[in-house]
Amino acid sequence: MTITETTLPITGMTCANCVSTVENGLGKLAGVESVAVNLATERAAVRYDPAKTAPAELVAQVERIGYGVAVGQTELAITGMTCANCVATVEKGLGKLPGVLEANVNLATERASVRYLPGAVERRQLIEQIERIGYGVVEAEPEALEDAERQARQMEVKRQSRLLTVGVVFSLPLFVLSMARDFGLLGMWAHQPWVNYLMWALATPVQFYVGWQYYVGGLKSLRNRSANMDVLVALGSSVAYLYSVAVVFGLAPGHVYFETAAAIITLIVLGKLLEARAKGQTSEAIKKLMGLRAKTARVVRQGEERDIPVDSVAVGDIVLVRPGEKVPVDGVVLDGHSAVDESMITGESLPVDKGPGDRLVGATLNKQGLLRFEATAVGRHTALAQIIRLVEQAQASKAPIQRLADQVAAVFVPAVVVTALLTFGVWYWLVPTAGFVEALVRLVAVLVIACPCAMGLATPTAIMVGTGKGAERGILFRNSAALERAHQLTTIVLDKTGTITSGQPAVTEVVAAHGHLRDEVLRLAASGERGSEHPLGAAIVHAAEQARLALSEVHAFTSLTGRGLQAEVDGRTVLVGNLRLMRERNVELNGLEARAQAFEADAKTTMWLALDNQAAGLIAVADTIKPGSTEAVAKLKSMGLRIAMITGDNQATADSIARQVGIERVFAEVQPGDKAAYVQRLQAEGELVAMVGDGINDAPALAQADVGIAIGTGTDVAMETADITLMRGDLRSVAEALRLSRATIATIRQNLLWAFGYNTILIPIAAGALYPFAWVPAFLRQLHPILAAFAMAFSSVSVVANSLRLKRKQFADKHSETRS
Repeated sequence: MTITETTLPITGMTCANCVSTVENGLGKLAGVESVAVNLATERAAVRYDPAKTAPAELVAQVERIGYGVAVGQTELAITGMTCANCVATVEKGLGKLPGVLEANVNLATERASVRYLPGAVERRQLIEQIERIGYGVVEAEPEALEDAERQARQMEVKRQSRLLTVGVVFSLPLFVLSMARDFGLLGMWAHQPWVNYLMWALATPVQFYVGWQYYVGGLKSLRNRSANMDVLVALGSSVAYLYSVAVVFGLAPGHVYFETAAAIITLIVLGKLLEARAKGQTSEAIKKLMGLRAKTARVVRQGEERDIPVDSVAVGDIVLVRPGEKVPVDGVVLDGHSAVDESMITGESLPVDKGPGDRLVGATLNKQGLLRFEATAVGRHTALAQIIRLVEQAQASKAPIQRLADQVAAVFVPAVVVTALLTFGVWYWLVPTAGFVEALVRLVAVLVIACPCAMGLATPTAIMVGTGKGAERGILFRNSAALERAHQLTTIVLDKTGTITSGQPAVTEVVAAHGHLRDEVLRLAASGERGSEHPLGAAIVHAAEQARLALSEVHAFTSLTGRGLQAEVDGRTVLVGNLRLMRERNVELNGLEARAQAFEADAKTTMWLALDNQAAGLIAVADTIKPGSTEAVAKLKSMGLRIAMITGDNQATADSIARQVGIERVFAEVQPGDKAAYVQRLQAEGELVAMVGDGINDAPALAQADVGIAIGTGTDVAMETADITLMRGDLRSVAEALRLSRATIATIRQNLLWAFGYNTILIPIAAGALYPFAWVPAFLRQLHPILAAFAMAFSSVSVVANSLRLKRKQFADKHSETRS
C-alpha cells in the first residue's frame, strides 16, 4: 500500500470543535490513515492511500461537513496536441500529480484549466509533467499569455505550411509519375528498376521529414500507454512505405506504393493546416474583445495633463477622454456630458448619454463631448477584463455533452488498429480472390480513414464560437455546462422590479381638473416637490424637467409625513399628496375621484394637486415597464416556455404588471429570502427553471435555479451568482441567450453526428464492406488509401467549418436592435 500525504488549506474554522469536526469527517473516508488539523495555520495534513481515495474526494468531504478548501486554478497553453486522445493523455497525466483536483483540456483552445491544492503542487510541476508526457507549454505572464499563444500558433502554422510545401514538391511529381505509369502513358521505360529507386528517393523526404512529427507524436503517445491520431498516420504511411521498400529489394511481390505513403502524409498535413487556420477563427470574438483595450490614457497629475500607458493608470486618477477617443479604464464621470458607444461591451446599438455621476466602462467609445472622470477600476479589475476572463473560463470548461466523445476517444485508436488487423486477416486468409497486396491496401485504408480529431473538436469548437458570439452580443455564459443546460429549460421565472420594470418610479399620466392645464398641474407639483427627497417627488420633478417646464421658487415648504407636502408657489398655497391629505384639509375634489380610483386599480400611485383648497389635477406615478419586456415575454412564450413572475409587491400591483406584459402565473408578496423556495417548488413540479433577476435579494434564487440569469445592469452579487449574465438591462436578451444556447447545442449534435457517423460508415467501407455489391462504384468497393487520407484530412475541417456557421447566425430580432 502506497501512502501519500497532502495538505489542505481549510477555510471557515473558528474553534477547537471545528478542528475535531474536520478531523472526524476526513477520517471517515476510505483509505485515510491519519488527519492532523492545525487551527492556527488553518491547514489539515492528511495521510491517505491514493488507490482508495483522491484529493478531490478529500475536498468534497470538507465541503460536505460545512467548511471550505482554498483551491488554486491556473491555465496552461499547450502545444503539440492533435486529437481527442491527446486531450485524454494530458488530463490523465496531470491527474496523476498529488494535489491536482481536476484537469480539463480543451482541444480547440489548446488550453488546460487545472484546479489544484496550493502547497501540494506548483505551476512549475504541472508544466514539467506536461513536458514529461510529450507535449509543450507556452510560458508567459498572464497578461502576455495571449500574445505568446498567438505567436506560438503562428509559428506552428508557418511550420506546417513549410512542411506542406515540401510535401507537395515531392509528392506531386511522385503521384503524377505513378499514375502515368499505371495508365501506360510513359512506355516501357517506366517499369525499369531505376524508376522505383527514383520514386523511393522522392517519397523518403516526405516520409521522414514531413511525417517525422507523426512518428514523434505517436511514440510519445504510446509511451504514455495511450494512442492518438499520430499513431494511425504513422502506422498507415509506414506500412505502405516499408512494403514498397521491400518491393524495391525484391523481398515482396507487386508494385510500389510510395505515392500512397507520401500522399497520405501530405494530405494529413494539408488538413491540419486548414484546421489550424479555421480554429483560429473560432476565437476571433475574444481576440476582438482584447483588441478593444486602449493603449494610452490622458491623466491629470499635479495639475498637468499627461499621456501615459493605460497599464500605469491608478485607481483615483483623474482621466480626460476627448470625442472620438476610447475610454481607457472604468470610472465615474465628474464633469462633462457626452454620448458613449457601449456596443462593443453590451451589444447595445444606440449610444448612451453620460453625465456627472454616471459610470463609464473601459474600451467604450466617447462619441461627442469632453468627459472628465475618476478611475475606479484598472487592469484585471475592469469590466472588459472580467468579461474576457469569463469568456475564457467558459471556453476552457468541458460541456457534459462531450463525455460520450471522450469515452469513445479513449478506446478509439486501439479499436481501429485491431479493426485494421482483422481486415487484413479476413482479406488475406478468407477471401480467395484477394492476395497480400489487396489485404495490405485495405489495412492501410482503415488506418488512415479513421479520425479521432473530429470527435475531439466537435464540442469545444462550437462552444468557443457560441460563447464568443454571446460575448459580442453582451451575453456571458459562466461555463459550457450553463450553455448546455439553457437549451433544456421549460420555465422562466422573472423578478419584477428592475427586470420587467425599470425599478424607478416615473410619471405615467397627468390629469387636469376643469379650468386647469396639464402642463401647469405638472409644473406646480414639481415646483413644490423640489424640496422633497421622496422617490415619488423626484419622479414628478424629473417628468417636469423632461417636459422643459420652468419651475418656480418655493416658500414656506412643509413636509407632511405619510401624506405629502404644503408649500407656497407663485403666491398660492399648494398641496401635493395623497387622498388622505386632501380629506384632512377638506379640499374640494372636483369630480376627480373616479379617475383616481382607476389609477389605483392599475397599481399606480395617485398624487393629488390642490390649489387654494381646490383639487387642480392628478399625477399617476408607477414603476414603469421596461421597453421590450412585453415583447420579450411574448417571444419566450413562442419558444414553448412557461413564464412566471415573482415579486414582493402586493397581489393587486403584481397582477396589474403581469396583465400588461402577458404573464399568467404570479407569485406576489414574496419575501426576498423566500424567492429560492418558489423556484424549488417549480422544480419539484418537474420544471427545469431559469431565474432572471438583478438584485442582491435575487442571488439565492439565481443559485437555486437550474440556470440563473442576471441582468447586467444589476448588482455584482447577482452577476457573480448567475450562470448567464446579460450586459444589457433588456429582457429581450433572455430569448436571445436561449436561442444562442439552442443553436450551439444543435451545432454540437450535428458535429458529433458527423464525427461518429463518418467513422461508423467509412471505416467499414475502407475495410471492404461494400465489395460484394457490384452496383456500388468501384472506388468505394476498393477504397484507395489516398482517398481515405483525403477523407480523414477534411473530416476535422468540416467539423470546425460547421461550428463557424454559428458566427453568421442572427439571434436577435431585427426590431430588437433599435432600443427605445
